[in-house]
Amino acid sequence: MTDRVFSLAALTVLELSPPEMVEVAARTGYSHVGLRLVPATPEEYHFPLVADAGLRRQTRDRLRDAGVQVMDIEILRLKAETRVADFEPVLAAGAEFGATEVLVAGNDGDEARLTDNFAAFCDLAARFGIHPSLEFMPWTDARDLAQALRIVEAAGRDNGAVLVDAFHFNRSASRLEDLARVAPARLRYAQLCDVAGPRPDDMDEILRQARNERRFPGDGDSDLIGLLRTLPADIPLSLEIPTRQLMEQGVSAQARAQMALDKARALHEHL
Repeated sequence: MTDRVFSLAALTVLELSPPEMVEVAARTGYSHVGLRLVPATPEEYHFPLVADAGLRRQTRDRLRDAGVQVMDIEILRLKAETRVADFEPVLAAGAEFGATEVLVAGNDGDEARLTDNFAAFCDLAARFGIHPSLEFMPWTDARDLAQALRIVEAAGRDNGAVLVDAFHFNRSASRLEDLARVAPARLRYAQLCDVAGPRPDDMDEILRQARNERRFPGDGDSDLIGLLRTLPADIPLSLEIPTRQLMEQGVSAQARAQMALDKARALHEHL
């Protein structure tokens, strides 16, 4: 059980620059990190890794010196107006870091076009040895496990996968029995956190919680044991646990990263 891969997700320590994030990951015991190459929102402070060759070099040097690897890059959105070829520089940067996974969001209400673009994106990513995972989120156009899997299967690409995030699995009311039927090859990695309380009726509040206030594993109300027992036994886990309240209280990024990993490992002991 001790050889499970735990990766530090960017959203957990979003205030850190990529080299700082790698340093924190190394100090707290993570083997991998996820790098945010494209911001999730226009308001988010962003470190321009794709455009800044110097920052990429610093990050590569820190990765090498710390012995930390990059698991995934994020977040690429497939929209109605998306030209898949425009993502090539992002994938090239990801390959430069040795990333094997890329997180994809579906933001196109035309499911047939979204499926076609996901297939085209998989073909482009394959040139870089990268596997796209479509993350379902209840406010997007891949809103739950069933829809995300339908899109990935219809795209029909061997390197295409579905990304299960424990928060979105809970808030989208996706079901463990459906997850149990997903082919293991379609599940490359998963994102782990806990969720407090019942699902809010307001989607804006769900979105706020997702981006700002999640719980460390074991500190919420999700059936994380059931989720982890249903996922492939050796699936890598990205710890994506934004805790804005703790950050504003002055709890350091390193302390939050350590709490996330300690809680995830403690939960893992119960599998």
